[in-house]
Amino acid sequence: MSDGIITVHVTDLNGDTKTYEGLESYSLMEVIRDNGLPIKAECGGCMCCATCVVKVDEAWLEHLPEQSDDERDLIEDSGIDVTSQTRLSCQIILVPEMDGLKATLMRDL
Repeated sequence: MSDGIITVHVTDLNGDTKTYEGLESYSLMEVIRDNGLPIKAECGGCMCCATCVVKVDEAWLEHLPEQSDDERDLIEDSGIDVTSQTRLSCQIILVPEMDGLKATLMRDL
């Protein structure tokens, strides 16, 4: 979208998918948290807790920045299986190319 609004589709732990809007440059974690979904996000986006982990739909991986070693290590240390789809939602900063992004929550809080 050209107005700085990015649409994302988030599936919760019950399998229900809802559509939300976030501002360009916001993180996916902020959109999830601000819409009242059950995401802990303890560190507020500082990449030090792995409580905002999501599984990104495979079709959207090419639109995401590459996962950093620090992000991968943090996810591994949390006991969650790391795949190319496993990401910290705080590290996914919304850009226009992500309009329509699909992600699934992975942690039961």
